[in-house]
Amino acid sequence: MNEFIPPAKPLIGDEERAAVDRVMRSGMIAQGPEVAAFEQEFADHFGLGRSCIAVNSGTSGLHLGLLSSGIKAGDEVIVPSFTFAATANSVALTGATPIFADIDPATFCLDPASVAAAITPRTKAIMPVHLYGHPADMTGLQALADQHGLMLFEDAAQAHGASLHGTPVGAFGTFAMFSLYPTKNMTSGEGGMVSVANDEVARLLRLYRNQGMQRQYENEVVGFNNRMTDIHAAIGRVQLTKVGGWTTQRQSNAAFLTANLEGVTPPQVAEGATHVYHQYTVRVPDDRDGLAAALKDEYNIGSGMFYPIPNHRLAPFQADVDLPQTERAARECLSLPVHPSVDQEGLERIVEAVNKLASAGV
Repeated sequence: MNEFIPPAKPLIGDEERAAVDRVMRSGMIAQGPEVAAFEQEFADHFGLGRSCIAVNSGTSGLHLGLLSSGIKAGDEVIVPSFTFAATANSVALTGATPIFADIDPATFCLDPASVAAAITPRTKAIMPVHLYGHPADMTGLQALADQHGLMLFEDAAQAHGASLHGTPVGAFGTFAMFSLYPTKNMTSGEGGMVSVANDEVARLLRLYRNQGMQRQYENEVVGFNNRMTDIHAAIGRVQLTKVGGWTTQRQSNAAFLTANLEGVTPPQVAEGATHVYHQYTVRVPDDRDGLAAALKDEYNIGSGMFYPIPNHRLAPFQADVDLPQTERAARECLSLPVHPSVDQEGLERIVEAVNKLASAGV
């Protein structure tokens, strides 16, 4: 059987190993100069034009961003249900309530019309997810936020380098979080980066990540230990030098798949959007699970179901809300390998397998 094509694959090279060794030999392992350099280089690389603050995970970044923006118990934050649970979890961890809205069926991102219907007097913010690497409709969502006096946040966990009408993802909201988990478009081994629009939110976020201290033993707030280590930052700094090329390869791989796949609905790209294809997600209207199983069993090709259980139906939330596009996407979506490790032979194998299985009704 052909070599297995995984649905995702971290890319770690000799440069990353050398960077880790350099930090280990320096003796400065905790948050230090590597973190500070990574923060500045991340902001510069993606053209964010704002402060970036490194933390130990993407979920920590969301949680601290919400706290630093004043979200608290009694508040509501509108989020998508069709995403990873960290988005809603981070809202709940502040004591606030995540309110689930539906998605645009073309982009899988929050639908402004559904968001508008979910706004109540307790709503304080809207937090879209730039899902699969496609930017959410920030123009429509910003108009809603302005109309109702709401804050706008960004879950950009999967969208490093994405943009909308020339503005990079991460430069829209009060804060934006980028995940640096191993399977993301770039990694620091584990970690997150938060871009912040104003100095006060940035100041609070730095306090919250470091036990509530700016200076040692002078605790100003009740904080957390959510710091990034210099080891992780060193990995991230190297990955920044590579992510541009990897993104170009993802886009090239996606273009080949879109041009050649049959029997499934390929991902759509909104006008003015730059998609960075963290995932290449198709719709399989009939038997998504059967297709995924056959790809693995018959062709040794991995795939991913992101996300088969919408957040509003998960045990911690159990929200009574009608989200038809979310439910449909949860039944139909399948992500095919698009990462830079997939070579031309692999792309052709994926196309051949999907087309044969789809034509056979699998």
